[in-house]
Amino acid sequence: MTGKAIQQKLARLATGGRPRLLDLFSGCGGLSLGFQAAGFQVDGAIEFEADAARSHGLNFHGGDPKHIVARDITSVTPQALADDLGLGDVSMAFDVIVGGPPCQAFARVGRSKLREVADHPDAFRHDPRARLYIEYLNYVQACQPLVVLMENVPDMLNHGGHNIAEEVCEVLKSRGYVCGYTLLNAALYGVPQMRERMFLLAYHSSVSDRVEFPPPTHWIDLPTGYDGSRAVALKLLAGSNEESSYYRAPPVAQKPLPPAPTANEAIGDLPSIDARKLLAAGDLKRGARRFDKPVQHDTPAQLSEFAVKMRSWPNFASSGQIWDHVIRFLPRDYPLFARLKPGDQYPEAVACAEKMFEEALAALKLKNKAPRKNSPEWKRLRASIVPPYDPGKFPNKWRKMEKDKPARTLLAHLGKDSYTHIHYDSRQARSISVREAARLQSFPDGFVFAGTMNPAFRQIGNAVPPLLALAVAQVIRRQLSASGTSAEQASGRER
Repeated sequence: MTGKAIQQKLARLATGGRPRLLDLFSGCGGLSLGFQAAGFQVDGAIEFEADAARSHGLNFHGGDPKHIVARDITSVTPQALADDLGLGDVSMAFDVIVGGPPCQAFARVGRSKLREVADHPDAFRHDPRARLYIEYLNYVQACQPLVVLMENVPDMLNHGGHNIAEEVCEVLKSRGYVCGYTLLNAALYGVPQMRERMFLLAYHSSVSDRVEFPPPTHWIDLPTGYDGSRAVALKLLAGSNEESSYYRAPPVAQKPLPPAPTANEAIGDLPSIDARKLLAAGDLKRGARRFDKPVQHDTPAQLSEFAVKMRSWPNFASSGQIWDHVIRFLPRDYPLFARLKPGDQYPEAVACAEKMFEEALAALKLKNKAPRKNSPEWKRLRASIVPPYDPGKFPNKWRKMEKDKPARTLLAHLGKDSYTHIHYDSRQARSISVREAARLQSFPDGFVFAGTMNPAFRQIGNAVPPLLALAVAQVIRRQLSASGTSAEQASGRER
């Protein structure tokens, strides 16, 4: 039986109302941006991290004090949020709820650290962050949305022997929703990044009796590592004797779809930054990078289709200047970055650095100034050239991007270092800038990030790529439009 709130929401949409969105665990707003571009109205968000919450409020609400404040979903009730935002009865405030509970507890990369802290092999299962999806479901119960979308890392399908997506679907089904989940790769939807994520979509039964995900718009031959990660995520499903009624096979992309945008198509039009030249001139120093120095954003004779989108996104078009085209201070590594080949990772970087160290010793030997092996001077020289980490333990710590391919997955760890995305242009010899990271996630040039460089990198690495969000949002919008039309017709028959 359809509830009164659901009926009223359908009736509102039938008369042309825009779907109203609540973004939980919103971050800076990747999902919100994609949904806004599809015609949704972003009416509220909850984000615990202060800089990310401020970014969301600046971009979607013009800096309104009610919207830039950080909120903790565990202490802010749904009705309290509606009251704070002046939206009245929370059951009538939102038509769609989207969001991704923090993924750290689901991602395999974080489990070893949790084990070390708790000295227990199953400690990660009890991480409070892994329970935040329950708070998400509490908001669904209170808000009675027409549509629910949850996004997370693929490991959510295999979390400590539990398929969290299946469990969430069971809960939503008991509350009147039709559910499905799948894995989507951002590169298949026009994002210049090979980023795999789980998407769970649920419609109230009065809206639809089936769940569909967007067909790919682009094509790519993904590296084998992505197939391996997908297999690990799907291991529980593959080993189960019971067929999931919620899982949908990931959409398949094939030619003649256009190829996924490359790194060069994504960032090649942005102003060049010669790290070694800036360092030599004293214009690149240690310290916080603030976004207080604009860089002129010239327009080359030719722009890629992707670059045009990033410069002309409605409400977020380029102003002709960019304020966050800033890079990390990594003086030891700029010469090494210049010598790496595209696709090189940390073992190749260490081998290259060792060769550079031998060259430096040879040059000093010619001057009769070579330090004795293992002396303090020898160790200082080596440390000034060779990075210190064990290449056997950290093979993926570094990667030089490939110009003619989409980037590998951007992570929140960008907030600590950006060695996983070294610029493909050896003349610039540096890691990517904040604005380049934003481009690789498909954030348009007019989208602003609150805080300094490190928080901005973290916000970008945590975000859902807006172009991927747009593809999902368009499918939802079409379904809502169809259900709204049906509701209007039914109302007319009743009259």
